[in-house]
Amino acid sequence: MKQLMFEEDAQFWFETLRLFGHASYGGSDFGEVLAAASTVKPGDYDSWHDAYRGLADRLYAEAADASPVTARDLLLRASTYYFSSEFFLHGDPADPRIAAAYDRSVECFRRAAVAEPVEIPYEGTVLRGYFYRAPGDGPKPLLLMHSGFDGSAEECHFMGAAGGAERGYHVLTFDGPGQPSAIRDGGLVFRPDWEHVVTPVLDFALGLDGVDPDRVALLGVSLGGVLAPRAAAFEHRLAAVVAVDGVYDAGAAVVGALPWDRAEIVRRANAAEDPEFDALLAAGREANPTLRWACDHGRYVLGAATDREFVAKFLEYTLEGGVAEKITCPVLVCEAADDLFFGGERETEPRRLYAHLNAPKTLLTFTAEEGADAHCHVGAQRLATGRIYDWLDRTL
Repeated sequence: MKQLMFEEDAQFWFETLRLFGHASYGGSDFGEVLAAASTVKPGDYDSWHDAYRGLADRLYAEAADASPVTARDLLLRASTYYFSSEFFLHGDPADPRIAAAYDRSVECFRRAAVAEPVEIPYEGTVLRGYFYRAPGDGPKPLLLMHSGFDGSAEECHFMGAAGGAERGYHVLTFDGPGQPSAIRDGGLVFRPDWEHVVTPVLDFALGLDGVDPDRVALLGVSLGGVLAPRAAAFEHRLAAVVAVDGVYDAGAAVVGALPWDRAEIVRRANAAEDPEFDALLAAGREANPTLRWACDHGRYVLGAATDREFVAKFLEYTLEGGVAEKITCPVLVCEAADDLFFGGERETEPRRLYAHLNAPKTLLTFTAEEGADAHCHVGAQRLATGRIYDWLDRTL
């Protein structure tokens, strides 16, 4: 989609478009976002925080005296804006604004009461999420849903969960390690062997009343486009998996920007010292707003002390080595025609994943004409939700 704001900062534009898109299911209002965005200075993380924190605070205060339905709507939007306000602050995990905004975001979402909060047993602790129950009696299909590198279980409401119950699906969203509640509550950083996350979630889900055990699908968003297929390669109780958008090798986003091949990047990223690599990353983050944000956030969620260590850890998120070929359930691979993170001039990451699948597979491309060509189709969330559930209907 043509960049309409922040012409020199693609990352700020993408996050603004993401907020616009949440309006599809009540997570924002277009005019509110436009007004807040107009006060943001390109590249200025403090001004981003102040714009969306101020907006969220105003809605939060208004909800106190509103009728129940109006309060619900205000709280859902405030939840989105609180979460967005701390989005760019993770270069300093000790910044008190992070916890203040995130905690208020979760509070607002839970007070809106659009889903039942759940705690899922996981390796001596719990993963937090939400259960959306479809109306009616009898067993129904279940969609397990998680986000990726920077999204949350609460945000999943606007990116597919809210559309499930009205279509006859139970939906269980959750934050896995590295995702907001897991890292903030328990210090759990990302892990590439995502099957060890999905299996306990599936065990929990199958104990819920009214779930058809033969019709459980898994959907992953963004980095979840490599995590969910990875889990499906080893967790064969899943009846289908959806990658929004598909990722074969997450490290491709890094490899394409560096002057070495993948093997050399792995070696240098894991070396005890590499001043040349460090200098290259430092220069890159100065020149590229997306790399700046990715390194800041990546150190935080992968437990890395330096930008180079973040790169080393991120390169582990791949389906190479025959992993993709192990998937046996049907796979829907979504593709954005102009993906900021995982596109490519010759072969996109979704197409690389699709080419390596032996299971029944579908490739679904979203285009600029549809307003859906951005990463994970954030500008056309209702369109994407409908197409994904229609595929699930046919598949399950």
